[in-house]
Amino acid sequence: MTVTTTGDLPGEVYDVAIIGAGVVGTAIARELAAHPLRIALVEASDDVGDGTSKANTAILHTGFDATPGTLEAGLVREGYRRLNAYAAEAGIPVEPLGALLVAWDSEQLAALPALAEKAARNDCHDTRVLTADEVYAREPRLGPGALGALEVPGESIICPWTTTLAYATQAVRAGADLHLNCTAGAITTAGHHEIATSRGPLRARYLVNAAGLHSDEIDRRLGHTEFSVTPRRGQLIVFDKFARGLVGHILLPVPTARGKGVLVAPTVYGNVMLGPTAEDLDDKHATGSSAAGLALLRDKGARIMPELLDEEVTAVYAGLRAATEHADFQIRAHPEQRYVTVGGIRSTGLTASMAIAAHVRDLLTRCGLDPGPAQELEPPRMPNIGEAFPRPYQRADLIAADPAYGTVVCHCERVTRGEIRDALRATVPPGSLDGLRRRTRALGGRCQGFYCGAAVRAQFDEDRATPAAAPTEARR
Repeated sequence: MTVTTTGDLPGEVYDVAIIGAGVVGTAIARELAAHPLRIALVEASDDVGDGTSKANTAILHTGFDATPGTLEAGLVREGYRRLNAYAAEAGIPVEPLGALLVAWDSEQLAALPALAEKAARNDCHDTRVLTADEVYAREPRLGPGALGALEVPGESIICPWTTTLAYATQAVRAGADLHLNCTAGAITTAGHHEIATSRGPLRARYLVNAAGLHSDEIDRRLGHTEFSVTPRRGQLIVFDKFARGLVGHILLPVPTARGKGVLVAPTVYGNVMLGPTAEDLDDKHATGSSAAGLALLRDKGARIMPELLDEEVTAVYAGLRAATEHADFQIRAHPEQRYVTVGGIRSTGLTASMAIAAHVRDLLTRCGLDPGPAQELEPPRMPNIGEAFPRPYQRADLIAADPAYGTVVCHCERVTRGEIRDALRATVPPGSLDGLRRRTRALGGRCQGFYCGAAVRAQFDEDRATPAAAPTEARR
């Protein structure tokens, strides 16, 4: 089990190579690592979850509004069940807040019963149409003019960063090799697949394409043209923790063909999020914000919850979703090539990730792979970075055993020296300060590292130069 960031790749022929270490790619690696297989997970970035996965809207979806009968609908429903259970085992922060699908005009109000019926067809039977009075009783800070809502009690918020990291950690501990800074290039097949990468050739008998925004490009290298990825930018505004008391549910709009629309939702980190936009672009690297996009969000937010706009903004960010010309996930097996493509995975991919992984394993067996018997993997206990559970600085037992957990370095997010040390010595350590932020929340508060940046950087450099101790994800 190795995590490599530099140097030539091993000369062995792996059983399965997975291109892309986002939430879906790491979930697939974790699923396959339960079998006696040699697995390689290759990622162009210096960290797992560094693409679309890091900018997810962080909602654990019931799948109530998916198109019934689609592959996505079934995988989201099954993934919701699996990820809820896994999160409890692995210590991934989840808060079951429930959602309100708010109707702001008569047309939206008239659509709610059909959405409730659609939810029932997706095996989500606990939705209920609320009157305006019932909506405001639940969300008194909602803007004026709401006519009603569909209540979806099962919707939750989750930490997408910890989810991806947990999958990768478990896969590596079970024997998978994670190769970072490893961009996949040309692919040739002659008895086995040979992938030209920025770190030399990688060989594997079977290949899985989980390359997210670049999945169509990988697919074309294997001769397939069934879909094209259009990067769909979603800009979001994150408000400071003082805004958290304004909202108790995930507030959703009535969905459109372009997506779920602009929402207001708490985060597991104690903030409130407004977004995302849905802008189709040509550039798969255009993750910058725009004045027009942020103005649109503030205009939408002024209707949903006017008081929210008076709160301090902690951060603004944008992510790119892998939209295609199809209305469903593009997951296909090509047995003659011993190849599975996993494309068109949108924001529901976080929820569906574990079910997608099991589905891909089954597709690989149809391609001829004999995975062998599965073993039960010990789930990792991930460090808690959510606010619904005690953080290390609040735990006298941890501080008594190790005073580093009582030494706060990032005061905005209350991140301790012990947490930063643990992240840097973990099974899958961060390769950058941004990766450290996703593991600990350091530098992610209202000052955005203005006060703690030098201290965090100093510890980052110091601990990375220290010989690694035993991995410390078990502390929570």
